[in-house]
This record gives sequence, C-alpha cells and structure tokens, in this order.
Amino acid sequence: MISATNSTSSFYQRSLDQLSALRASAEQAQNQIATGERLARSSDDPLAASRLRTLAREDRMAQVREVNADTTIASLETASSVIVDMSDLLINARQLAVQAGSETLSDNEREIIAIQLDQIGQSMLDLANQTDATGNPLFGGRAPAPAYSLDGGGAVTYNGSAQVDTVELGLGVEVERGITGPNLTDFTHSGASTDVFAYIAQLSADLRGAAADPAAAARDAAIGFETALDTMSRSQTVLGARLAWIDTVQFGAVARDEARAQEQSELGDVDLAEAITQLQQTLTVLEASQASFARLSSLSLFDLI
Repeated sequence: MISATNSTSSFYQRSLDQLSALRASAEQAQNQIATGERLARSSDDPLAASRLRTLAREDRMAQVREVNADTTIASLETASSVIVDMSDLLINARQLAVQAGSETLSDNEREIIAIQLDQIGQSMLDLANQTDATGNPLFGGRAPAPAYSLDGGGAVTYNGSAQVDTVELGLGVEVERGITGPNLTDFTHSGASTDVFAYIAQLSADLRGAAADPAAAARDAAIGFETALDTMSRSQTVLGARLAWIDTVQFGAVARDEARAQEQSELGDVDLAEAITQLQQTLTVLEASQASFARLSSLSLFDLI
C-alpha cells in the first residue's frame, strides 16, 4: 500500500515538474518575442551577459566622447570664424596705414585715420574676448573670461593662461579645444616683440604726433600688419588641422559603434522566427502533456477490473 502511494505521489510530482518546465519555457519564449531580447536574466547566459555589460559601458563612454567632440568642434569653428573677422580688421588697419603713409595728408586727415584705428583696436579687443557656447573664452586658455582687459594706462593685457584645455576623443586620443591669445595676436616686427593691440595703438599715437615722421611710421606699420596677418593665418591653419583630426577620429568612432551594435545584437537580440517556432512547439507539447496528465490521473484500479 505504501509503495502504491509513493508511486502515485512520484507520478504527480514528475508530471507537475514537467508541466512547470514547459510553462516556464513558453513564458520565456513569449517574453523574448515581446521584448526582442534573448536574455531576461544574467543567469540565462552569464558569459553573454557579462560581455553585454561591457559593451553597454563602452556605449556610454562613446556618447560622452561624442559630446566632447561636438562641443570642441563648435568651439574651434567659432574661434576660426572670429579669427577671420580679426584678420579683416587687420586688413582694414593695413589699408589705413598705407593711406596714412602719404606725405600729402594733413594733420586733421591723420587724426581721422587715428580715430578709425582706435575703433579697430576696440573691435579687435571685443573679438579677442569672445566665448564659446559653454562660456569659456576662445583665446584665454584655461583661465576664465575675459581673455583680455585694459590696465590702468589703457593698454590691453592678457589675462589667460599659457595652456589650453584638452578633451578626450577616444582611448589615448586628445585634442586641444582652442588656442591662446598670444599665439594669435603676438608677433615680431623689426626685431621687437609686440601684439596687434599695442601695434594699432602705437600707430594711432604716431599719427597724432608721437612719431617725428608720421608718414614714415605709417609706411613701416603697413609692413608689420603683414606679419600680424601671417600669424593669424597660421593660427587658423592650426584650428583647421584640429577640426580635420576630429573628423578622422569620429569616422573611426562610427565604425566602432557599428561593430559594437552588431555584437550587441548577436549576443542580446532574439531571433523572432526561431522564438515563435519554439513557442509554438512548446505550447503544442504543453497542451498534449496536460491532456495526457488529465487522462492518466483520472484512471483507477477499478477501471481495469
């Protein structure tokens, strides 16, 4: 009697275990079809789950680097545009210097040119103090804005640092986000170091009588403006090279993003056709098992007598 009871109990337990396993398999397939994901838990495939977590971290890092690249591109492009405007001002200043170099000009005419040069100097200062979209000075290095200011005597002084912040674009790949003011505005003329602000201010003063021969001073200044323009042109070339480098880095990043997405899909995405087929098969087996269990569990010894 005890043996029959144990056999009946074992039969019920095995049947319930089989039905539970089939239901779990069906539920897993249904969940995969609904979510499109192959893994519901890390325990479903520990190695694949670990790799997917690594790929997810790489995705987040790639997004940060993409933001860094976009911000740096915007800053470099703004700086390049500002340099174009500053170069245009220097060209105007050079033209005024050439005009002031004429011996036939009167003192009043030179005074008018000096006023125009003062306006150019102020516009140059305003441009040099431009900031990027994040509020950082374009030409101040690591220091806060403004990059330049006027001292007590009215001379323009540089407030920035000698270094420029770098941003990470990839593993071991960095790029400077701007250029310092002195690299842009400082140059040498006739063996003396100066900058565009002091140079323009000096020419303005010379035209007002600070120079014994204002016309000769103006002609000499016109040559110096060429050197200043060359300096700005080199700075713009540097910015252009950095922009080209970022483009190259981003091109490689896109290829890595695509490869990472493909691996994530292979590891984590479910094959819908396969999952639907598996679900249909499981449901068919489950239905048959339930029917079989119902028939067997209703039998008794008296049915066979």
